[in-house]
Amino acid sequence: MIQCKDCELYEAGEDGKRAFKCDPFSNIKEPECIAKWQFIQLNMLVAAQQGMLQWYGKLAPIQDKLFRYMEKEIEDIDESEKWKLPDDEDEEKQDF
Repeated sequence: MIQCKDCELYEAGEDGKRAFKCDPFSNIKEPECIAKWQFIQLNMLVAAQQGMLQWYGKLAPIQDKLFRYMEKEIEDIDESEKWKLPDDEDEEKQDF
């Protein structure tokens, strides 16, 4: 099994970033390369998910404030339109 660093499809940048130009559908050299490629893709997926969770964590306090404000506004609207609906007690008195 060859190491990725020894493969011609691997490039290391000056800043330490690694670039893999292998494509599992066209230019895989060994069967182990597919497992490595899957592992790399899985790591990228996990990193993206963690980044999204951090962003949601920053957004959560603002979202909570917005929900509280919207609930207050809805309650105020319901209270202001309450006069349009008959009271339950008035309905019971009219039925007798």
